[in-house]
Amino acid sequence: MKNSIYAVAFAILFLGACKSDPKQAESNEMKSNEMHTGTDNHDHSSLDETMQEDKTMGATTQKSGLTSAIIDGYLSLKNALVNEDSEKAAEGGKMMLTAFSNFEMGKLTDLQHTKYMEIAKSAKEHVEHIVKNPIDHQREHFEDLSKDVNELIALVGTDKTLYQDFCPMASNNKGAMWLSETKEINNPYFGSRMLKCGSVQKQIN
Repeated sequence: MKNSIYAVAFAILFLGACKSDPKQAESNEMKSNEMHTGTDNHDHSSLDETMQEDKTMGATTQKSGLTSAIIDGYLSLKNALVNEDSEKAAEGGKMMLTAFSNFEMGKLTDLQHTKYMEIAKSAKEHVEHIVKNPIDHQREHFEDLSKDVNELIALVGTDKTLYQDFCPMASNNKGAMWLSETKEINNPYFGSRMLKCGSVQKQIN
């Protein structure tokens, strides 16, 4: 009789433990979701911090016409890539090289001058590749060129209203930015394949 009682008691405990497993699993899943959400929140927080820095940069971008010719060449190049026109992109690159040659460095401060020389050297190297190569190679160098032009604007300023756009699928899904004169998304990295892929990250001026 006692053995039967022990067997029943053991069975009840065993069943109770089995029933608790789904609850535990559910609890673990909830914790996992919370952790996942926390991770997402952390990522978004980092993104928000980056965006905040961008907003700050945008808010403090000084009005300057010094970069106008460089930006005009850049936008011409960008629009040519949107339209998948390699020759026009090369022409935009040549416009940029001319603009860099004519840039009035005498109007920069000593600190600006040092940084400008670094940016200009990098930008011109990318532009030279764009001038000489087919569109796939042009787009690869356009990614880094966009960073250079963005840094130049942060350093010197611009008198134009621009939009910093971002496509998460560009650069082998690592994501890449570019600058545009319009709010409308027209993707220079993919052209007609994914013309509207991307979003506006911020407005400059």
